[in-house]
Amino acid sequence: MIIPLDKLVQRNRNIYELTFAIIKRAAQITVTGAEEVEKEGSKVVSAALKQVLTGKVDYRREE
Repeated sequence: MIIPLDKLVQRNRNIYELTFAIIKRAAQITVTGAEEVEKEGSKVVSAALKQVLTGKVDYRREE
């Protein structure tokens, strides 16, 4: 699993918000059975990180 570092270090992102989104996505993957993660052979957190950073999964801040 290669982490897209160029997307990780973008300065216009709130790192705490990004971390929370990745944690929530990892929890969703764990609950749903993680079929796509098993196919790729990657870890749940790595898959969540990749999905959030590449924009496959969108997140928004609720106030």
